[in-house]
Amino acid sequence: MAPLRRALYALATNPQLESAVHAVAPVEELAYHAARRYVAGRTLDEALTTVRRLVDHGLAVSLDLFGEGVDDEAALADVVDGYRRAAAALGDVDGDVYLEIVPSHLGLDLGADICRRHVEELVGMLPAGARLEISAEESRRTPRIVDLTLALAAAGAPVQATVQANLRRSPADVDRLAASGVPIRLVKGAYLEPASVAHPWGEETDLVYVRLARQVHAAGSGLVLATHDRVLREALLETLPGTTVAMLLGVREDDARTLVARGHPVRIYAPYGDSWFRYLMRRLAEAQGA
Repeated sequence: MAPLRRALYALATNPQLESAVHAVAPVEELAYHAARRYVAGRTLDEALTTVRRLVDHGLAVSLDLFGEGVDDEAALADVVDGYRRAAAALGDVDGDVYLEIVPSHLGLDLGADICRRHVEELVGMLPAGARLEISAEESRRTPRIVDLTLALAAAGAPVQATVQANLRRSPADVDRLAASGVPIRLVKGAYLEPASVAHPWGEETDLVYVRLARQVHAAGSGLVLATHDRVLREALLETLPGTTVAMLLGVREDDARTLVARGHPVRIYAPYGDSWFRYLMRRLAEAQGA
């Protein structure tokens, strides 16, 4: 892991720095100006404007409310209310829009049953045809997230899982999810993990990514390639027909438009909310690579 990437990631998860940025209006606006290309908006109304713009360009969208690691009941109530409003708003968008959730943002750390109760409520609010996209988190939460996803799928919920290629446990997770018919969005993995848990960033993770993509496709589960690596993506699209591509808002938008013009479905991750600074720092960290 490159020292700069590790340092930027540490800053992304530093609540004191985030509070300091938000405390000084000119500094906050300067930082938000840098973040704006990656962020759908600070409010739901702003985010929906961004979503409609993307849909008008032939893109599918995954809408997500920023946040993670909520372990306070009062804070959780606010988060749940925010997700409710987002889920309800999807019915007013004429396009292919999913709702994405981060399990720890919906109380996973307070208890799997608490999280599942809130997630099931959101599933019930989704418009016909929409899926609930379940985000990946640190490896310490991965077993609970996989179990949650499988339980929801068994109950008939239209869910889509996210699998991190760098985690050494992922081949087994793919087997379990694919056996249950759960579509899988495959990412490389962005969290700092020990070598005992994850493959190193770079060529080793890239090779595992290719193997896992083929594993998902061979199992007949829906495959979504979530990568901005052109070489890797093009090689896989050539051999795995019917695959969707997922990309981040503000990253290589020309690629997204080109892929759509070539007939490949593209889904854009569009996050919104007040926690945009943490997301900006993570984007900067990931840009450093190995």
